[in-house]
Amino acid sequence: MKNTYSKDIKQWAKELGFSYCGISKAEKLEDDARRLEQWLQKGMQAKMNYMENYFDMRVDPTRLVPGARSVITLLLNYYPEIKQNPNSPAIAKYAYGKDYHLVIREKLNDLLRRIKDKIGDTESRGFVDSAPVLERSWAVRSGLGWIGKNGNMITRQSGSFFFIATLITDLALEYDDPFAKDYCGTCTKCIDACPTEAILPSKVVDGSKCISYFTIELKDALLPETLKGQFENWIFGCDTCQDVCPWNRFSSPTKEGSLQALPEILNFTRDDWENLTEEGFKKIFRDSPLKRTKYQGIKRNLTFQYH
Repeated sequence: MKNTYSKDIKQWAKELGFSYCGISKAEKLEDDARRLEQWLQKGMQAKMNYMENYFDMRVDPTRLVPGARSVITLLLNYYPEIKQNPNSPAIAKYAYGKDYHLVIREKLNDLLRRIKDKIGDTESRGFVDSAPVLERSWAVRSGLGWIGKNGNMITRQSGSFFFIATLITDLALEYDDPFAKDYCGTCTKCIDACPTEAILPSKVVDGSKCISYFTIELKDALLPETLKGQFENWIFGCDTCQDVCPWNRFSSPTKEGSLQALPEILNFTRDDWENLTEEGFKKIFRDSPLKRTKYQGIKRNLTFQYH
């Protein structure tokens, strides 16, 4: 019966708009545990202290869902059909439309409902950046792609502009073969292009140097003056390493309507951003990922970039 369930779940995922679905065995991620521990010991999480929490849960899905036997990994394409005006202050493409947490959470809930209705009661939980889950590792184990030098999960068919969601369940399912090959080869375009040299050899990204960290995660009132002039045009996130990746020439526009770009994201000039009031920000970006850095964060980033 587990074979039938696996095919059903993949079909339901497709019907809900997910781009890919893979399934792997729920087990402790021993190699990832060692790599994560080393990364944390080197302080590459900077002030993202939450990365240090719930270590055991991050590397063992049975700590999140007791009795877990399968990890279902789902990808949702967010590559935009229309790009920003190149003269506009740059926003990472994942933030062009509606907050992906809201979009994917709804899809995961629909998938869980189908599983319950068609298969029966299970102990299952869906996650999208909402718990300590190593999504990219599970994506590789589920046969969806490999981890690139820039730390992103890359697919041969469509590149890396994907959100990753995870569903951990006590259902016994048929497992996909892990993705065994690394197709980055000798290419170092992402390493060479990174404005702050945050991408290190051996597929290590130093979070304490990443533009996305500074423009989104860091809550300090001021950004380090030593990095002045290194952020190119980015005021929220950074796509440089993905934009130069040869595999992203295969990216195709998302079909998810809620991820379509807000007109303001595409067209706001520097003056538009600088003249934006907090009330206007809250109104325009009420369902946007930009809420994460808040109005004050956007203003800080603008000041750092242009003054």
